Amino acid sequence: MSEGGAGGRLHDVTIVPEATINEAIAQLDRAGTGALLLCKGINMLHGLLTDGDIRRAILKGLPLETPCGQIASKNPVLGHPGLTQAEALRLMNTHDINHLPIVDVQGHLVDFLLRKDLVTEEQLELSAVIMAGGYGKRLRPLTNDVPKPMLPVGDRPLLELTIGQLRRAGIRRVNVTTHYLADSIVRHFGDGHSFGVELNYVTEDHPLGTAGGLRLLKKPDGPLLVINGDILTGVPFQNILAYHREHKADVTIGVRRYDVEVPYGVVECDGPAVSKLREKPRISFLINAGMYLLEPSVYYHIPEGQRFDMTDLIQRLLEAGRPVVSFPIMEYWLDVGQPRDYEQAQLDVINGKV
Repeated sequence: MSEGGAGGRLHDVTIVPEATINEAIAQLDRAGTGALLLCKGINMLHGLLTDGDIRRAILKGLPLETPCGQIASKNPVLGHPGLTQAEALRLMNTHDINHLPIVDVQGHLVDFLLRKDLVTEEQLELSAVIMAGGYGKRLRPLTNDVPKPMLPVGDRPLLELTIGQLRRAGIRRVNVTTHYLADSIVRHFGDGHSFGVELNYVTEDHPLGTAGGLRLLKKPDGPLLVINGDILTGVPFQNILAYHREHKADVTIGVRRYDVEVPYGVVECDGPAVSKLREKPRISFLINAGMYLLEPSVYYHIPEGQRFDMTDLIQRLLEAGRPVVSFPIMEYWLDVGQPRDYEQAQLDVINGKV
């Protein structure tokens, strides 16, 4: 029942339980299915590993060398080979799942259904704001006459790649905040119809920070995705929305794991006594990935007409006891902020990563 034939998809999505989380992340990125099937022998199913399982593992701080069998679901919901598409969709809806392994009576995997196989893609109940007003000072002289979001990546501007991804996710209403060399952005995109979206421009007379410009918009009716204009990513925006709703958050922050290797041996002490030695340890952090999902209720926490950054907004919400959660991004992500990042973006386009 799956598109492209069962054999091709099964080859892409099967992985052994002993494979590491890191290997699973790379395979998920290639497969684009949101889940992998853990198999032993000749397609004997041993579990289902979703992107949500991996995100939870990252938040728990599990090493990426952990076998993925340790975090996968051992007893996923299954379908049988004679299942009709209507029955499969009903089963997915009953259990609120997006992936359905099809196995025979011996437990051998014969197919793998995705919700997108069974339903027509609809517009996502989400509008977006792309923050495109910055000066791009770290990329000068490239940005002397071109705003950073309009720098070409491959044969298209960076901003066009972002708008294309939003459209493919089902987002049709897109706002763009502008300030530096705003006319060049407006001339290229117009009203957005030729790019498959409805574009609205919000011009800041003076820089208002990463959140201040949002008060120039009308209060949104539903969740609002805010993404920095210098971000390239392959994250599925619909997954962020589902995660946001699951956690009943006011704000969901996209975060990215960032490892730092200390170039020296580290000595841990308990007072004067040495308790442990660690040779060049690797320390992991979750960094802000420049992507946020906001509920309309946070709108009035943003002051009017003054510089206000997203970090200020989040701190204000935390102090008010409002729910703010993190969404680990394990898909492709690049902050095109410096010349070496811009060079990397060009290579990634050539290699098909973007």
